[in-house]
Amino acid sequence: MASTLTNLIIHVVFSTKERARFLTEEVRPKAIAYIIGILRGEGAQPIQQGGVADHLHLLAKLPATVSLSDMMQRVKGKSSHWINEQGWLSQPFSWQRGYAASSVSQSQLSRVAKYIAEQDQHHHKTSFQEELISLLVKHKVDYDEKYLWT
Repeated sequence: MASTLTNLIIHVVFSTKERARFLTEEVRPKAIAYIIGILRGEGAQPIQQGGVADHLHLLAKLPATVSLSDMMQRVKGKSSHWINEQGWLSQPFSWQRGYAASSVSQSQLSRVAKYIAEQDQHHHKTSFQEELISLLVKHKVDYDEKYLWT
């Protein structure tokens, strides 16, 4: 085959350090806009983003040339540095180590995008911890709960 052809759609979930509620209604859209710029700079195609005060969800199509771990290192590193530069918060901002990610089939793309878009409503009845464990179980990701929240 003369070229590389992919459709790598990824749903990524990551939280603020110690799930601090720093991503307020004012900060969150600005942080997401900045992260979209980082994704585009990495060659990714942002599809849907959303979250609440203590975590974000990203849905994006990744290029074949960028690894998920490299992209997430740059997304989290650059965005936390930028948020701190803005002076919006009274204490330093950082993301918690790690992230959860799963692939999304083209047939499920609109359903996952809708789920991400409706994070505000979803978290009126479900905590981040409940949501993350549910996602891990649904996608059959092995985990040890003692390491999820550190």
